[in-house]
Amino acid sequence: MEKIKLGIIGAGNMGTGHLKSVVEGQCPRIEVTAVSDIVSENLSRARKICPSAEFFDDTIKMLDSGLINAALIAVPHYDHPTYAIECFYRGIHVMTEKPAGVYTSQVRRMNAAAEKAGVVFAIMFNQRSNPIFAKARQIVKSGQLGQLKRMVWIITNWYRTQSYYDSGSWRATWDGEGGGVLLNQAPHNLDLWQWIFGMPKRVRAFCSFGKYHHVAIEDDVTIYGEYDNGASAVFITTTGEAPGTNRLEISGDKGKLVLENATLKWTKLKVPEREFCFTSESGFACPETEYEEYTAAEPDGHPILLNNFADAIIDGTPLIAPGFEGLNSLSISNAAYLSAWTDDWAEIPVCEEMFEKHLNELRKNEKKTI
Repeated sequence: MEKIKLGIIGAGNMGTGHLKSVVEGQCPRIEVTAVSDIVSENLSRARKICPSAEFFDDTIKMLDSGLINAALIAVPHYDHPTYAIECFYRGIHVMTEKPAGVYTSQVRRMNAAAEKAGVVFAIMFNQRSNPIFAKARQIVKSGQLGQLKRMVWIITNWYRTQSYYDSGSWRATWDGEGGGVLLNQAPHNLDLWQWIFGMPKRVRAFCSFGKYHHVAIEDDVTIYGEYDNGASAVFITTTGEAPGTNRLEISGDKGKLVLENATLKWTKLKVPEREFCFTSESGFACPETEYEEYTAAEPDGHPILLNNFADAIIDGTPLIAPGFEGLNSLSISNAAYLSAWTDDWAEIPVCEEMFEKHLNELRKNEKKTI
């Protein structure tokens, strides 16, 4: 069987997890031939897991070694586009961890370099492999839910302790991480938001910075989004609430979806609500309904997306999560930050100059206090 020769950039928690997936045989068309990291302890740990690979403390040397034809990027957020572009210049295929980057102009440059290189570019949005979310997308995109009205997602089961934030010097800082729950935990959910329900035209967001932890970044967020067709979206997330909830509701004029506890509940209206509203002779009547339910265990999406990445390189298989689409979820989070910082609505596409001005001020002032 033909295999891709994968180099892993960053052997921290996520990089090590992906390395184990390959070594344990979950990705039969992938061979890890090289690993790079600037932290010697990370390299030592990776060497024990995969002694057959070559190890580098300089990523550029690894990219120039000729040992790899594909790379998996699992480093702090600001460096995702940097290393991706270096790979693209060399014709190396890329799978990057989420988020695509920290700010949209950075990611647009990455996307342009990928398009010019003509290589396979994927992003680790592993929750797209969850059959419940895939089913919801299929229902919405096929028009079976009718004209979309509202999405409400309460995603508060990202609970983290102070110990988590203290576990790395780059965590919980504007200069190291570039943000908090929106940029670290919730990119998966922001991606699914736009993947299923579409991109809003503008958002109004309320972010609380260090509400539940000793951190500078946001750990509690509520976003309200508006759409050209009059639909709306509400997105609530935090790392400071236990027990947490993960409940997604999507309403259209032909029914409603509720996704919770590995179950999709689909209530269908026999008559579309807009039609029923203006034809019913009773002021208190409701449309008759039909009900369907789907359950599915959530798979380990990481090896699924790695295998899909390898299949795309070898066979031309369509990607589950093309890297270019990483711009979408980042556009929502950038707009949410800008809305919170300016106490106003933020349009999408976001004003990149204004966003970067605010972000760089936070980074600069943060350094002064260290």
